[in-house]
Amino acid sequence: MEIANLHFLVAEGEPVQRELLVGMLRHLGAQHVTAASDGVGALRMLEIGLNPPANIALMDLTLPGMDGLEVIRRLAEIDCRAGIIILAAESADVLFAVETMAEAYGLDVLGSSAKPMTSARLQELVANYREPCTEPDPGPAHPDFSFAEVERGLQGREFGPYFQPKIELATGAVTGLEMFARWHHPEYGVLGPSAFVPVLGSVRRVDFLDWCMIEKSVAACRSLHDKGIPISFSFNVDPSTLAHPQFIAQMTACLERQRVLSDYVAFEITEASVLTSNPHFLERLLRLRMMGFGLAIDDYGTGRSNLQLLAAIPFSELKIDPSFVDGASRKRPIGTVLKSFLGLARSLSRDACAVGVETRADWDFLQGLGCTYAQGFYIANPMPVDDVPGWLHDWKSFF
Repeated sequence: MEIANLHFLVAEGEPVQRELLVGMLRHLGAQHVTAASDGVGALRMLEIGLNPPANIALMDLTLPGMDGLEVIRRLAEIDCRAGIIILAAESADVLFAVETMAEAYGLDVLGSSAKPMTSARLQELVANYREPCTEPDPGPAHPDFSFAEVERGLQGREFGPYFQPKIELATGAVTGLEMFARWHHPEYGVLGPSAFVPVLGSVRRVDFLDWCMIEKSVAACRSLHDKGIPISFSFNVDPSTLAHPQFIAQMTACLERQRVLSDYVAFEITEASVLTSNPHFLERLLRLRMMGFGLAIDDYGTGRSNLQLLAAIPFSELKIDPSFVDGASRKRPIGTVLKSFLGLARSLSRDACAVGVETRADWDFLQGLGCTYAQGFYIANPMPVDDVPGWLHDWKSFF
């Protein structure tokens, strides 16, 4: 949205600073600017609504009457949809903490700046604004299925693997495919994991799905190899599946049937599941790595890792959760945490894959940070295996 079409609220207690900010906005092309000299007034304006509504609020932390921290909390309580720019005469670490707090409250934080704000920094932060989606949530496109219904679907071979490419950021080369389970429901069409994983988990039978997808994914891998596409693939497995006494024997037999080497297969396990000191589980992971399988920690950043234990896990790849990737190029708190994750992977001599790359800005930002791999809708949606060769051809032409 053009800056001339945006409505700004400048909440600044110091008159000189307030006028400077209003002047900078007008110099950048803003035509709708409202000023507030205290926290109570700023909150009231955002709560009752301005005409036109405020799109971006510049919020000083030391407002009279009600300080910026309280205003931020109160804005979250009224579900404020405006983008927030935080201003303070504070150190970078304090600003970082305030951004993190505001994000945790659910606000759209465009960034922060030490005072005095520069015109260049203001323009940079305003450019982070994205108009909020106003479309209503359509709700689930399917009912809550029972375990019996999901089981019938598995027995009826209605489930199949879809594959999303993983790209090497430095070269654009396609280095692997991640498998996602899909249910081809006869009435509701293609359904994702939210339709069936929770019910399988509630009865502790995720292994039914895992083995169905493992068999079909290995067969799909074989079909691509036969077409001259020797690509590796990965799939998520539940810890209970890995812990089964016959898992390694069954996995070995599956690969032998399809003539696929273990080097082409990686298992993805969520961070919360893999961070355990159980020696039996660690032994299983070690055996898999020593047999040549890849091992990726999925959803990294969501499990509150014990770093000492993380270093002991024989994983080959760290897959960073989308919540730390999407928007990292324009939101400093997210970008800072993402940098630390990439540094951790490098320090442990592991590859890092950023999941959830949605825009070209995310792609460019990750390239600049030296991230190894990327996945996300900007690259490709998950697709049936028969669509992979055509997509690969198009990707090579595009890139």
